[in-house]
Amino acid sequence: MWQRPVRRPVGASSGRRHPRPRPGRWHGRGSRRDRGRRDGRSWLRCRPWVLRRPGCGRAYSLRQCTRKSVTLSKRAAPHEERPTVDREVSTGSEPYIVVSSDTHAGLQCEEYRPYLESSLHEEFDQYVAERHEHRRIAEEVNAEFIAEWEGENEWGLQGAYDPEVRDPVLDADGVAGEIIFADGDAVTGQESPPFGAGLHAGQITDPRLAFGGARAHNRWLEEFCATNPVRRAGVALVPITHDVDLAVAEIESLAGKPGIKGIMVPTMWHGFPAYGTDHYDRVWAACADTGLVVHTHSGEADFDSYGANVAMYISEVPFWTHRILWQLLFSGKFDRFENLRYAVVECGSYWIGDLLWKTDVNFGASWKVKKMGSRMKGLISRLPSEYFGTNVFIGASTMSTEEIRRRHVNGIDALMWGTDYPHPEGSWPKTRERLENDFQDVSIEDTRLLLGLNAIDCYGLDEAGLRVVADRVGPTPEQLGQSPDLRTPADAVEIARWWIDEYGCEMQYA
Repeated sequence: MWQRPVRRPVGASSGRRHPRPRPGRWHGRGSRRDRGRRDGRSWLRCRPWVLRRPGCGRAYSLRQCTRKSVTLSKRAAPHEERPTVDREVSTGSEPYIVVSSDTHAGLQCEEYRPYLESSLHEEFDQYVAERHEHRRIAEEVNAEFIAEWEGENEWGLQGAYDPEVRDPVLDADGVAGEIIFADGDAVTGQESPPFGAGLHAGQITDPRLAFGGARAHNRWLEEFCATNPVRRAGVALVPITHDVDLAVAEIESLAGKPGIKGIMVPTMWHGFPAYGTDHYDRVWAACADTGLVVHTHSGEADFDSYGANVAMYISEVPFWTHRILWQLLFSGKFDRFENLRYAVVECGSYWIGDLLWKTDVNFGASWKVKKMGSRMKGLISRLPSEYFGTNVFIGASTMSTEEIRRRHVNGIDALMWGTDYPHPEGSWPKTRERLENDFQDVSIEDTRLLLGLNAIDCYGLDEAGLRVVADRVGPTPEQLGQSPDLRTPADAVEIARWWIDEYGCEMQYA
């Protein structure tokens, strides 16, 4: 049984076999951990991993606070002067603005025909027949689940394509706004864009079909978002791997259209150039100039290597989904295109903290990579973690309670809650119950960021318009059982990202 560590006075012997690392070795230029001990910082502060141990009690103390709002600042990188971005976050009792960073919508597959170029109708008819055959097979192998899911949620599932159903469904879930992706049916695939141009776009080999299917969905999506532009933010489809010129033209045509706030690119580039090369720079420039957020969404993976083993797919699909993040980051795209924003969606957030720890240390403190330092110099200008919340955002659909606990290490200003409506793996139709269960011990200011404000900042949504909707349908702090006196300490991120002090991380290869 794990036992709570005994606190020792600063400087007391720990009984460890190995001595504490000396300045200039593991921790760089005299570690901040050592300096912290000399400065008399608490034992708990010097060992932040204790905060994550079960049985240690609250990570943070409850503090009385009479303010009705707190100001959160995004810090500038230590080596450069950058303007501080302040956001007033209310700690009052008004309802939360809940923006789902991950919902789905799409027509029944045959209904896309009027939105498709007539030259593709013959191939489209074949695709529709394949989709219906796919459903027949799905009903054979998964009949019980399909019957139960579709039977219990028959009316709500129609919101995938019917706006008159969708709005009351969102209301019942407490959701004011949404970021809409393709593929409304994740069970039998009957609401997929033509030729699979949505979540599996990378598998299309014919550029005619890739762009034709994407444009058909985009035309419909524009109409769908226009039915309630305050609440709906659509993510258009752009198969950039097939043709950069056509992709840039599509992005420019989408710019400024009501309700279109981003594009989704194929998760995998297969035999095409990788996203970290210069091949797609005109695409990233167009997205930065137009303000359209770039996305990858879970769905595609290395299917050929899995065979029928779904466990392999479930384990690996997050890697393939967030792989583009590291391609864009380490190739310097966020420095070259400062207004470029990227969101990785529906692959959780559990993987972020450890990767930020390792990558920050690689660029800020590690002796292990010094032999390659000349090749790392100039790749990026900040520590990797400092791009989160400015250029990088995480659509972490239905975050687990553990992921919510890790919010400060994973990115309190980058994480965005999502319901995944109308997919069965999401929180719909019991989102209110999930929020009541999972956010009881979260401060009001953190909850506002995770549930809506981060998404509003990422996509430039109409906050005033969403406030009107939220006042009518949104859950309140009281309904979530939250204490009005619980506040997030000012150093919560500093404590959670312990490696900055532990290793003395400062950017070495700018």
